[in-house]
Amino acid sequence: MRLYLAMPSVVVALLLAALGVAAITRGWVLPMNRRHVHRVRLYGWGQLVAAFGLCWQVVFGLMISGINIRQWGTLTGSGLLVTGLIVMMVSYRPAGN
Repeated sequence: MRLYLAMPSVVVALLLAALGVAAITRGWVLPMNRRHVHRVRLYGWGQLVAAFGLCWQVVFGLMISGINIRQWGTLTGSGLLVTGLIVMMVSYRPAGN
């Protein structure tokens, strides 16, 4: 196991999950994103999906030794991460006047 890769990834995933829970339950978003986010709960769900995808990548990419399982698990984690980012982008305020 590569601890120097796993620890920062897990810390980032936990912070992202905490921000997602705060957005869903309290409607709180980081101050630099407040002006841009239109649907706060959807943004929080996107953060939770992205955090889950990042944890999925860490588990399957760094801790599973079977090469076939590792490839499919990492690909699934990447798909979840991209899905979370797309959901977060959908929750942004539309550009315009």
